[in-house]
Amino acid sequence: MRTIDWVGGAIELVDQTLLPDKVVKLRITTVDELIDAIQRLAVRGAPALGVAGAFGVVLADGDRKAIARLRAARPTAVNLAWGVDQAAAHLEEGRKAVLTRAKRIRDDDIAACVAMGERGADLLEGDRLRIMTICNTGGLATVERGTALGVIQTLHERGRLAEVLALETRPLLQGARLTAWELERMGAPYRLVTDSAGPYLLARGGVDAVLIGADRIAANGDTANKIGSYSLALGAERAGVPFIVVAPETTIDAATPSGEHIEIEDRGDDEVVNVRGVRIAPKGTRALNPAFDVTPHDLISAIVTDRRVFRP
Repeated sequence: MRTIDWVGGAIELVDQTLLPDKVVKLRITTVDELIDAIQRLAVRGAPALGVAGAFGVVLADGDRKAIARLRAARPTAVNLAWGVDQAAAHLEEGRKAVLTRAKRIRDDDIAACVAMGERGADLLEGDRLRIMTICNTGGLATVERGTALGVIQTLHERGRLAEVLALETRPLLQGARLTAWELERMGAPYRLVTDSAGPYLLARGGVDAVLIGADRIAANGDTANKIGSYSLALGAERAGVPFIVVAPETTIDAATPSGEHIEIEDRGDDEVVNVRGVRIAPKGTRALNPAFDVTPHDLISAIVTDRRVFRP
């Protein structure tokens, strides 16, 4: 199943806000509809946002103001702006050329996920591996297969996966709602873990590696990813467990020198004081809700991309 695609002159994407209860595909025909889907996380995950941005330029049909609004719809994930820019570079050649470039970005993402899965699985040693991960980095975050979860899928297909420890990922529970759903579909063994238990479980031993995705990788290797990643990196360093980032080359932002220059999106009160529409805090409670944190490069064991493995 593809998370996002171009079908019959429109974008079709899985509405991830309804998972795991329902699998519903949205048909997006305007830039405003796409921006809404991006901002409410119906489509999410850095690579998928890059594809969404590229297809969104096709929908914009040359409207540069609409393209600018789309490009700025979410600030932290560099792939969204990258995908918009890649497609928009062909505006003068006409709509067909823009669509051709957008489809190429989609196809390149599928190939990149296969390559990352194989390269990441080759990097890890051992035959019965227990892997910890956070957020959702599978096919729902890309077009197919995934980044960090793509490595896990490859390990599973090779018979080398003992278990996945998937963090639930507060406040929107992408680990509980999405990663667990994907692991169930692939038949991989897994257990769900509360976010705060992750570093403690690393300290107890029995975890062979932590695999995460990335929304933006700075030039020095500092990596912005879902909030909670930094605490896992600290726990992994203390426990001597490899902490590995898996992301396509398009997520590396050479124009951002270090993590302190990455804009971190704050998504406001509502997602913290409510869970799936049910209020869990007293009325009027305010919240701090950074959607991402930054792991310094010296806590990262390796970064696996579709082209190489490097140590920042």
